Amino acid sequence: MFRSFYKGLIVSCQAEGDDPFNKPEYIAAFAKAAEMGGAVAVRAEGLENIKTIKQKISLPVIGIIKGKYEDDWTLITPDFCDIENLIKIGCEMVAIDATDRIRPNGLNGFEFLEEAKRKYKIPIIADISDFNEGVKAAELKADMIATTLSGYTPDSSDKDDMHPDYELISELSSSLDVPIIAEGKIWSPTDAIKAIEVGAYAVVVGTAITRPRLITRMYSDALKSLRNPLSLIDK
Repeated sequence: MFRSFYKGLIVSCQAEGDDPFNKPEYIAAFAKAAEMGGAVAVRAEGLENIKTIKQKISLPVIGIIKGKYEDDWTLITPDFCDIENLIKIGCEMVAIDATDRIRPNGLNGFEFLEEAKRKYKIPIIADISDFNEGVKAAELKADMIATTLSGYTPDSSDKDDMHPDYELISELSSSLDVPIIAEGKIWSPTDAIKAIEVGAYAVVVGTAITRPRLITRMYSDALKSLRNPLSLIDK
């Protein structure tokens, strides 16, 4: 499975809140389209979504459950019961938050990763936000390390919103033997190619493929910025 990921595209099939695609059958349709388009795996959130996806595709599924920290920041796969439930429904891999923050269960991400590796045989991807977290995750025998949380933690929230963290990808891949998965703010094939060129083993793309609402807003906002109300009246 790991070999099949090499220089490949993993598609994150997710939707949240009042997004019109936030239904298991629609998430599964995105996953099927990803398989038809040549993806090597799918990353997905939620037990019902993943159960439906598993009925539609033969690709490996990286499963997560989303929760919250006390400060309301997103927490990836909060507790051991979440890992167990993801295993039960057939996920081939599980991704977890491996940052230095304290989870509601009292463990920080490193303690949680260490215990998860001890308890379960399933391959675990460590989602990290900076270089030191990546090094620690490698020491704790994470099977893969993903840059998913760069820009999405309190300490990294000042990162560029529109470009992948190429520096982090490069530093991790040149320093560690663990495969590095580039995830976050990959908006184009050019971004994906550059991520591989600086050392990523594979890339994950989500919003740019599976969030039509946000993609539409990007185009709409860009065009609105060019509009001059007075010129429209003149015409």
